[in-house]
Amino acid sequence: MAINPSIITRDLDKISEPTGNLYESIHIIGQRAKQISSSMKEELNNKLSEFASTVDNLEEVFENKEQIEISKFYERMPKPSTLAMEEFLEGKLYFRHPDETIEE
Repeated sequence: MAINPSIITRDLDKISEPTGNLYESIHIIGQRAKQISSSMKEELNNKLSEFASTVDNLEEVFENKEQIEISKFYERMPKPSTLAMEEFLEGKLYFRHPDETIEE
């Protein structure tokens, strides 16, 4: 059985350290993963839209090797949740409570 490199055991104390609450940290990571996912999806759709045809005829639809390579590249990229977790643990994410005022 092959080992999935995206499955990593995480130290829950390190995850909860920046916020003091594990669930709040997971929520922040989840929100960032949504942002990453939507930007990756938009980027992929923009690249694939170059190959879109206006013809709906199945006989004229063909495989485009460049389109397949672009899709495979995005499939091999790290998952948004993994990227968000790394950003959070490296302290690259800015987060705050909306009801708190920003102290200068």
